[in-house]
Amino acid sequence: EVQLVESGGGSVQAGGSLKLSCVRSANSYLTNYMAWFRQAPGKEREGLAAIYTGPTPSPYYSDSVQGRFTIVPDNGKNTVYLQMDSLQPEDTAMYFCASAPWIDRDNWFRSEQYKVWGQGTQVTVSS
Repeated sequence: EVQLVESGGGSVQAGGSLKLSCVRSANSYLTNYMAWFRQAPGKEREGLAAIYTGPTPSPYYSDSVQGRFTIVPDNGKNTVYLQMDSLQPEDTAMYFCASAPWIDRDNWFRSEQYKVWGQGTQVTVSS
């Protein structure tokens, strides 16, 4: 059974940066793709960034974070990071890591594709 554990959340002022980590307990077909999602109170879950963890990683970003967030895999540490820069109050949310065995690359963030989810880490951005 694969487990995902996120860390690195916290409070930061607008314009600041945070780096989230997601450690997976094992590598398997379930972790071929790794992604970050977030969910703010009263809002739907939103896909942010995803990446294939194989030999030729290819990141994909949502329009809302393109250019500000960077997803970085470290397969030697079974970890995927989310570097978040230029944070704004609207980035306040619970951030989740998820993994999938396969992704429809026309629908990177369709949540049904992701079979394993972490417990989340809170990010709060103050103005």
